Amino acid sequence: MLASTTMLFVELALIRWAGANVVHLSYFSNFILLGSFLGIGIGFLIPAARGQWLKRWTPIPLALLVILVREYPVQVRQSSGEVIYFTAVKTTGLPEWVTLPAIFLLTAVIMAGIGKITADLFRQLPSLDAYRYDLLGSLTGSASFALLSWLRAPSVVWGVLAAAALLIVGGRRNTLLYGIPLTAMVAALFMESTAPGISWSPYYKIELKPSTTSTRTYHISANGVPHQSTAPLPVLLRENSPYRQAYDQTPRNPHKRVLVIGAGNGNDVAVALAQGAERVDAVEIDPRLQQIGAQFHPANPYDDPRVHAYINDGRAFLERTNAKYDLIVLALPDSLTLVAGASNLRLESYLFTQQAFEAARDHLAPNGAFAMYNYYRQSWLVDRFAGSLDDIYGHAPCMTTFNRNAAVLVAGMTPADQSCEQIWRPSGAVPAAATDDHPFPYLLHRNIPTLYLGALGAILLVTLLSVRLTGVRIRRTFRYTDMFLLGAAFMLLETKNVIGFALYFGTTWLVNALVFFGVLLSVLAAVEVRRRLRRVNQLLLQLMLFGSLAVAWLVPAQAVLSLPFAGRLAAAIALAFAPIFCANLIFSDRLALAPDPTSAFGANLLGALTGGALEYLALVTGYHALLLVVAMLYLGAYVAMRLAGRGPGAQATRVPDKTVAVNT
Repeated sequence: MLASTTMLFVELALIRWAGANVVHLSYFSNFILLGSFLGIGIGFLIPAARGQWLKRWTPIPLALLVILVREYPVQVRQSSGEVIYFTAVKTTGLPEWVTLPAIFLLTAVIMAGIGKITADLFRQLPSLDAYRYDLLGSLTGSASFALLSWLRAPSVVWGVLAAAALLIVGGRRNTLLYGIPLTAMVAALFMESTAPGISWSPYYKIELKPSTTSTRTYHISANGVPHQSTAPLPVLLRENSPYRQAYDQTPRNPHKRVLVIGAGNGNDVAVALAQGAERVDAVEIDPRLQQIGAQFHPANPYDDPRVHAYINDGRAFLERTNAKYDLIVLALPDSLTLVAGASNLRLESYLFTQQAFEAARDHLAPNGAFAMYNYYRQSWLVDRFAGSLDDIYGHAPCMTTFNRNAAVLVAGMTPADQSCEQIWRPSGAVPAAATDDHPFPYLLHRNIPTLYLGALGAILLVTLLSVRLTGVRIRRTFRYTDMFLLGAAFMLLETKNVIGFALYFGTTWLVNALVFFGVLLSVLAAVEVRRRLRRVNQLLLQLMLFGSLAVAWLVPAQAVLSLPFAGRLAAAIALAFAPIFCANLIFSDRLALAPDPTSAFGANLLGALTGGALEYLALVTGYHALLLVVAMLYLGAYVAMRLAGRGPGAQATRVPDKTVAVNT
């Protein structure tokens, strides 16, 4: 159980920490995830008598990874015309084509070592008992990291806990060999955590620096990228300031009730107060950014009794409130990270869909107005958002442009509710609006960018080579084709559930953590049910699985969103976890009867890696269509079971080994 806890904790810590220091990984969080699956899968596939060196040397690649990232951080120049990244404007450290493969391979080696430790312990127990403890360990690891996120613990705390766990599971013989590299790792993280101005939120590593040119002005960087700055009120209200445009272009609007989504350190809140707002609802997803504003903003906007601060996802706030506003402002809500467990969904993706803009319109008072602004980087992105507003409000919005493709869009409820010097006119073909099913506003076309295809191809090639070089006979794993397909389907199903809950309840770290807990609890419940059954009816389970997938396919997301909170929660739980429970009853039964459960589990993990790569199909099809891919993978697993003589009605012809005898 401790080995499994360590395995998941280290995986989550690497995803968060590497993404905070190598900005490219903020947009490719599954880069570390896929490396972890590769490593753990290899650790389980290596025979018990081999690969002991992986266990002995595990801390060394971990220390190397931390030191490499600390000494050679990479910030990547925005160069793709197919997809937009909000990154730094220069490249630093080693070239990304050196650093990123090194990080992937080091992650795989680290997790292979921990996976090997876990696999050797896995073999000492009956398969379902081992899987049960593995799940309990995964729950513990997830809960531990969620607790650290809630406490906003610095990275050195993560390193100390990981080091302590590795020292315990690594065995007494390896104490000295483990101690030296783990000490170096903790020392590097200690230096990072004690650097001036460094703090951690549940989403970012934040660096706060006082301005050298102005008192009480601070610059805020998130994951190494300049993100926000506090500014005195005269600067915010100067002529042609983007902060003023929403007010200057709606002169008939009373501006009494204002909603600011992406309130951050409080600049837009301060401007709303200065414009005479009687109530300002300030919604910010990151508690640390809001705290910095409350402590350091020169105008002290969060101290004003007219301001009501909410730490929440902006879309979730819109779905839950019944309030009406004179003005709604989407204030620079660009994140620098992805939702954990989803390869392409950013924290703000559901704020920029057609349905989100419609939800904002529904919360406007008569004669109200909606405004949004950002440094959009590409003219086609401005056209996409402005085109959406044109469709929703029935007239073109006002558009004010600044340097670096910065733009302010203001749309009144009617043309009379806005006063423009410049009306938006498209610069070319207007891209289709992002939707809740295809929430990729920064993707120009419905395709998989060549950058992603190249990275995924390289990962799959490295996977095949790694499995072969470690001495695992690929042909021997063919007997577990069904387990491989079950792993791929489960990974896609889990991703679909993360996406669904993010839409229904927000993209906050807490919602994300609770989804993972729910998934693990559903899997654990399936294992407990299987352990108590002498036999299971595979045909009935298959029918239940495909039936639950069909229901999930037929129920539209908007129908769930329209429900009150309690009903929405009940519907989301039923739609998400019923297929997971049925699928894992099938998986648990298959694992219990496997001649080599550890290899079967390894094949399942490599299948999960493949499922993580298949998630990129959503860039073309949308997320709802992933349910069809899930169904096809489960159908393939069913066919593989039948061909191997393990399907419904098949008779067992082999002599059960000790593991099977214990469990059946």
